Amino acid sequence: QVQLVESGGGSVQPGGSLRLSCVASGSIFSTYAMGWFRQAPGKQRELVAQITSGRNTIYADSVKGRFTISTDNAKNTVYLQMNSLKPEDTAVYYCAADYRITTAQTPRYWGQGTQVTVSS
Repeated sequence: QVQLVESGGGSVQPGGSLRLSCVASGSIFSTYAMGWFRQAPGKQRELVAQITSGRNTIYADSVKGRFTISTDNAKNTVYLQMNSLKPEDTAVYYCAADYRITTAQTPRYWGQGTQVTVSS
């Protein structure tokens, strides 16, 4: 069983930055892909970024060039650095893990979510 705990959410003005963290309950990054999803009220869940077990990164077009996903193996932590934030980035952000992260299936493991609010 993998446990994921997110932190780092908060409120920020448009153009600002936040870094989300997700601590995993063990050294899983060589086995599992890690993804960051988000869900805003009334909207479908969106896969915004993922990093595979082979360290390949993939981003949604809506965040490409602004968000960066990375891992720190020593800390069992995956990060989502979010720059140039926009009001439309407002959502609950979830960390997830599975052998493969796709939009077509729900990942096996989820964190509890952290709220990001971008507003002036």
